[in-house]
Amino acid sequence: MIKPDFLSRFFPEIMIAFALSLLVAGSYWPVGDYGFINYDDPLYVTHNEHVKMGFTAESLVWAFQDFGSTNWHPLTWLSHMTDWALFRDNAGGHHGTNVVLHAMNAILLFVFLRLMTGALWRSACVAALFALHPLNVESVAWVAERKNLLSGFFGLWTLLFYALYIRKPGWKRYLPVFGACALGLTAKPMLVTLPFLLILLDFWPGRRIPGRAATGASSPIPGKAPYPIRPVSLCRLLTEKIPLIVLSVASIVVTLLAAERGGALKTLDHFPLTVRLGNALYAYAAYLGKIFLPRDLAVFYPRPGSLSLWQTAGAGLLIAAVTALVLRWYRERPYLPVGWFWFLGTLVPVIGLVQVGLQAMADRYAYFPLIGLLILVVWGVTDLGKGRAAGKTALIGSMVILLLFSFLLTRQQLRHWQSSRLLFEHALAVTAANLVTHSNLAHALFGEGDWKGAEAHYRAAIRSDSKYANAYANLGAVLARQGRIDEAVGEYRKALALNPRHADAHYHLGLAMEKQARFSDADRHYEAAQREKPDHVDAVRQRGMLAMKAGDYEKAAAFFQAALRIHPDDPGLKTALLQAVEHRDAPQKVLDRKED
Repeated sequence: MIKPDFLSRFFPEIMIAFALSLLVAGSYWPVGDYGFINYDDPLYVTHNEHVKMGFTAESLVWAFQDFGSTNWHPLTWLSHMTDWALFRDNAGGHHGTNVVLHAMNAILLFVFLRLMTGALWRSACVAALFALHPLNVESVAWVAERKNLLSGFFGLWTLLFYALYIRKPGWKRYLPVFGACALGLTAKPMLVTLPFLLILLDFWPGRRIPGRAATGASSPIPGKAPYPIRPVSLCRLLTEKIPLIVLSVASIVVTLLAAERGGALKTLDHFPLTVRLGNALYAYAAYLGKIFLPRDLAVFYPRPGSLSLWQTAGAGLLIAAVTALVLRWYRERPYLPVGWFWFLGTLVPVIGLVQVGLQAMADRYAYFPLIGLLILVVWGVTDLGKGRAAGKTALIGSMVILLLFSFLLTRQQLRHWQSSRLLFEHALAVTAANLVTHSNLAHALFGEGDWKGAEAHYRAAIRSDSKYANAYANLGAVLARQGRIDEAVGEYRKALALNPRHADAHYHLGLAMEKQARFSDADRHYEAAQREKPDHVDAVRQRGMLAMKAGDYEKAAAFFQAALRIHPDDPGLKTALLQAVEHRDAPQKVLDRKED
């Protein structure tokens, strides 16, 4: 039971936490009616048989061994399994979990800053801007980005536990820091820079660096004296981070291995080091632009290709100028370098120096780094108006307007996430044409029955990249749906020429050949699809149907049983198995009657 004394001491903090919850709920209320999108949601939820299997021994082992998504994040898989067990295919429930996590992250951020700095309203402003910033819409409105919210959740718990640890260091207080960091890394490897961030916090607001003031921030409890935080040696500061550094190194190794196995890790032949450095500088500048002027936000930003000298040099000069400025004021305003290097440092894993996939940058990558810039801005602007009555009034008015503006921009950006078609139509409108956007828009149109529109965008994707096997396979499926079987077969063969192990191309080519009554060829391609993707339930099902047509009911029953092991709740498979078993056992029943 909560004591009245606790409520009276922490009444402002409790009300601010409640207000943050209302801000997030009010901003993201519409997502309860949104569905899944066709970009990564099938991989993570709707077409993932292991996730839909729930908490079985097989699925739990898979969660810790899977590299199929080019990541290793078992905690994320467990989270999706939990949601599927609770909500099944009701997308609103999955979205609701994301919204709750984002609200909790905003509250954790407020509590962490309040505890570390003692500043009530500045901490509240940072948390409110974080809760409402439109750049975070992607992380919240996209079910597949649960990993981002979970890593942020445990990353903030790591910071909060660290704030408690530095007030009274000891191994018992260090264990929660280590545990929260480990959990965050098993949700997404974005947190590998946390040891670096904790060193920044040792400088400010922790004030543990030798030569800084011996007293930390004021107490978050009204009427109590400030917590004493003693400076410690640099050797001690670095030594206590070693366990976390070991965690980060292990996470980096596993992540690179997963990306390499999934074929997403790009070599220097694809993107030379000079190109990567130039793109990294440009991406930093682009993130700054989208944080301070959040417009033309999209689910996918293609790599810009070859950047001009002035683009690279301009971005480099901007980064260098801001760095020089914050270092100039590091004594008087230590939050400036901390906020700036928080932003720069936590973006390093996703800035493109190690290129995974085709993405140049992503709104979701800024979820945790954004906090550093918000601290820099809120503390800096507040200091400018300190001691002036008019300035204080202007600051309050500006903050209210900024929060309202952020709320409106968030709701506007949220509208694009209602469906896959709206999402990728918007992405195509605000970014350069690229194969990912065209392909996903085509897939959305295909799902809506717009065959001609889907065909046009798949052909546009092929024009963007003539070596993209998926586009040929999907174009073949659209042509087949229109009855243009011979053309479809040609596209499937192009996909297999580029990628002989393309399971879906084999499967759809099998379907096309089955329509042409080439049953043995069809079975050969179904078998290839099953070999490349053992849980390809449709390929296994079709092999059973072909066996039924051939009168081999024993074989058909075996295939249907195998398919049911993959998808145990499929009523069509249960019916097919029952029919196969009845046909298989019918001759024996006739013999039994004759013997009687």
